[in-house]
Amino acid sequence: MQAIDLHVHSNRSDGTLSPAQLVDYAREKGLKAFALTDHDTIDGLDEAISHAEALKGAAGKPAQPYEDQIIPEVIPGIEFSTEYQKQDVHILGLYIDYKDQAFCRQLREFVDSRITRNRKMCLLLQKAGIPVTYEDLQAEFPDSVLTRAHYAKYLLNRGYIKSMPEAFDRYIGDHCPCFIPREKVTPVQAVELILSAGGVPILAHPILYHMSALRLDTLARELKEAGLAGLEAIYSTYTPAEERDMRRLAAKYDLLVSGGSDFHGATKPGLELGTGYGKLFVPCSLLDDIKKAACRSSLMQE
Repeated sequence: MQAIDLHVHSNRSDGTLSPAQLVDYAREKGLKAFALTDHDTIDGLDEAISHAEALKGAAGKPAQPYEDQIIPEVIPGIEFSTEYQKQDVHILGLYIDYKDQAFCRQLREFVDSRITRNRKMCLLLQKAGIPVTYEDLQAEFPDSVLTRAHYAKYLLNRGYIKSMPEAFDRYIGDHCPCFIPREKVTPVQAVELILSAGGVPILAHPILYHMSALRLDTLARELKEAGLAGLEAIYSTYTPAEERDMRRLAAKYDLLVSGGSDFHGATKPGLELGTGYGKLFVPCSLLDDIKKAACRSSLMQE
């Protein structure tokens, strides 16, 4: 059975491969499909989808590499960074209509809030003796949604720190002098926005939030009531016991099972597309129910 990967990042957020390179890599890996789910941005979707379409159009020509391999389906997606009771919670949207005008307008508002926050953080870094501007970061990481990982890379590349963790420990960690929290939507708002774009909302990597079982159960119930369709029950870092727990939670609230590697390229060394740290396997059979949910979601918006 072929594998899929429903949680993948490109260099349009904090990954290191371009969207087109991800398509080629997924093809090399033999994936049936993958979802491009960059943080709070859809900027890489056109490139990935058009590259996959171009490969399909050229399939069978003698000069084409990997001509015996399947060209993966590119699932248009996004990963929203949200806040639940002062804690980060991420919501994936799969099969979104990323050209929907209302969706794009709301997404632009999120991006604008990121820009304001980034400019303020740059000013704080300048006061701390590091001459960095928002424009400097844009030039260093063109076409990317800037995150704190980009700040850390910038500081490391210029010798202000000796390691990426040092940036968070000294400057941009949650309680450090150059950190400014970003305005975030709630998980319910993210679910509603994904549904408005005909997508399938998925609660990403619940184990990573380190919530008590009761609190996580409450979150799942509240989001189910808002329209949550699935839960990431298969993930790169889960133990077998954790995966069983997440499958049980999904079953309790009649949520679809989703899974992904959370691949970022060199940003997460050792974590591979499709296989995570070596033992991840997300069966393509999961896509059938997710596609049906996407069809239902789209019909509700018509």
